[in-house]
Amino acid sequence: MTNTTNDFMKSFENLFSEIPGNYNDVLKNAAEYNAKFYKVALDAARENAELSQAWTKAAIAKAEKLAVAKDEPADYAKATADFVTEQVQATPEHVAAFAEVAKKAQTKTVELILAAGKEMQVEASKVAKKATKQAA
Repeated sequence: MTNTTNDFMKSFENLFSEIPGNYNDVLKNAAEYNAKFYKVALDAARENAELSQAWTKAAIAKAEKLAVAKDEPADYAKATADFVTEQVQATPEHVAAFAEVAKKAQTKTVELILAAGKEMQVEASKVAKKATKQAA
């Protein structure tokens, strides 16, 4: 099994030794961009969790009015209607906050993609110049 693994690793190393440029730099750059994308996703998830928690706490605070004993049956209906109205009115604000988080994450992601594209273009140009120089 070890020989098979070593043979595979040698083949892999030989494959990448034929590629112009430094493959280790490519892997390092990819890992750095992956870390940046991961951070964008985690930041968005964290912000969404905070928004969800705040929305839930606000809803629970308003729902406490429903738990109070009422004198008349109509008071229960009014309390329920008030609660539903408050929730309906608050929903667009909460949804807009989630949309802002998504928009910010999308903007950061596009910026990272554009930066990666520019970096790849520069690196490809360097590799092409080096290969041309070596071929001449």
